Order: sequence, then structure tokens, then C-alpha cells
Amino acid sequence: MAEDPYKVLGVARDATADQIRRAYRRLAKQLHPDLNPGDKAAEERFKAVSAANEILSDPERRGRYDRGEIDASGNERPPPGPPPGWRGFAEGAEGARYAHATTEGGAFTEDLNDLFGQFFRARGGAAGGGGAEMRMRGRDELYGLEVSFLDAVQGATRRLTLPDGRTLDVRIPPGSEDGQTLRLRGQGGPGFNGGPAGDALIEIHVAPHPYFRREGNDIRLDLPVTLREAVLGGKVPVPTPGGTVNLTVPAGSDTGRQLRLRGRGVPAHAGEPAGDLYVTLQVKVGQPDPALEAFLRTWTPEHPADPRRELEGAA
Repeated sequence: MAEDPYKVLGVARDATADQIRRAYRRLAKQLHPDLNPGDKAAEERFKAVSAANEILSDPERRGRYDRGEIDASGNERPPPGPPPGWRGFAEGAEGARYAHATTEGGAFTEDLNDLFGQFFRARGGAAGGGGAEMRMRGRDELYGLEVSFLDAVQGATRRLTLPDGRTLDVRIPPGSEDGQTLRLRGQGGPGFNGGPAGDALIEIHVAPHPYFRREGNDIRLDLPVTLREAVLGGKVPVPTPGGTVNLTVPAGSDTGRQLRLRGRGVPAHAGEPAGDLYVTLQVKVGQPDPALEAFLRTWTPEHPADPRRELEGAA
């Protein structure tokens, strides 16, 4: 039996949508199978966290869970009161005996002799008698959609082709993360006897980027710079998710120096501020030309520095 989704995410029952979203992201990053290869316990916990988020991130489903209409697995709970067997009908108030209970798909009343006819009609049978046929909601269907790193960060619309040949245009919200699930209402399995269709659940898989790395709403980039740019400083072009910008490299910069471009990370989304882009300099010497080689052979620095000083005593 599934655990209480509030306990799974570690949030209070009156938690805000933002608190639920943050708790899910924290746990999903910690338990993601890619970060815990071969760890079955982490994998099962990740599934439980994802299932809990499915209920609590959807205001409608969360409300139904809080009211006891669905359980922790998202399944319908039976209505309160006696079960809909013969005793529950026979012991009803006079005039209401053998009256069929109201269902979510529609209400109707039958006498005892037609209860079996109702049973067969719910399965598409042709039993006679008056009354509407039972309607049932279609099932939710889960699909995976791979998107590029930049599409997940900036937001985009991508077309998904389903196994039955249908296509869905899926809007990827800015700031989407790997493993996040989007819900497209009414795009799942068809309903039964005119019941509403289920939903399509689209799990986002973000492809890695060759240069950018995401940490929360911040993005990191290793930026190659020339020896001249590192020594003398100056402006250099830097790619960002939103386009190329110029970054000022301070004179005398070493490999590993970190610079920040404010607001150039993940754009503001869902009430969260924009992240920053952190640039780590990587000095690339390349193939020196003869003039540089000749200069270095005769150059004696006025204040020599030992770049390996920190390694003294390491062996």
C-alpha cells in the first residue's frame, strides 16, 4: 500500500505548492537512478517520491486525496456507508430501497430486478430496461519525451507522436528538469460509454549539454581563454542559454578563476528568480609561436611565483 504522499515528500498537510515543488526537486535529485546506479532502494524511493508528487502537485487530485476520495496511489475510494450489496439496498429507508447509489459518472435508479441488467450494460451489454449506461473515466497514460538542455531551460513546444499515430504538441515550461512530469488533460485513454478521457502524463528526459551544466537554477560553464586574455584581461564572448554576451576577464587571471554573470542562468519561472551563469576560466596555451618562445627563453620575471607551492609536503 502506498505511503501518505505528505510523509513521502516530508511536507505538512498545509504546505504550499512552492514548498511541495521544492521538496520534490530536492528528493528527486538525491534519489535519481542515474545518480544511484544499482541501488534498488533508492530507485524504489524515487518512484514513491514521483508518485507522491503526481498527487500533491495537481490541485484537483490533491483536493480529492485530502477529502478521502482517492487513496495514496490515486485510486478511487469506495463511498462511505454500507457496501452496494443487497443488504445495503434492502435496509435503506422506505421508498429508497433498491435505489442505486449516485456515481461520479452519472446517477440513475433501478429496481432490484434490473441490477443484473445494469451490470451487463456497464460492460457494453445490450440488456433492456430504462436508465443511462454507466460511464467510466479513461486511464492515464505515461509517455517519455526527450528534450534538449536548452529547450528545458528556455522553454519550447515539441511534438510527440503516440503509438496510435496521434500527435501531441507538448509545451515545455521554462526551467523544466529531468524527470519532471507534465499532465495533458483529456489526452489519455478514451472513456467508457461516454465517460471523460484520461490524461497523458509526459515525463521529461533532458539530454546533457556538451558545455553547460545545471545546478538548481544556476548554470556552469568552463570557458577557454588565451594566454594573452588571461595575462592582459579584456572582453571575451561567452555563450549563454539566452545568447552570446561579452564578459570582462580581469588581467592576471589564472585557470580556475570563477566569474559570475547575474541573471544569465535558468530564466525566472514559476515564481522563482532567474539563476546565474558561473564561468570558470581555463587558460589554453595552444601551440606557441616562435616570438613567444624566444621571449620566454630570455624572460626573467621580477617577482617569480611558484604555482606548485601548495603541493609541498604532499608526497
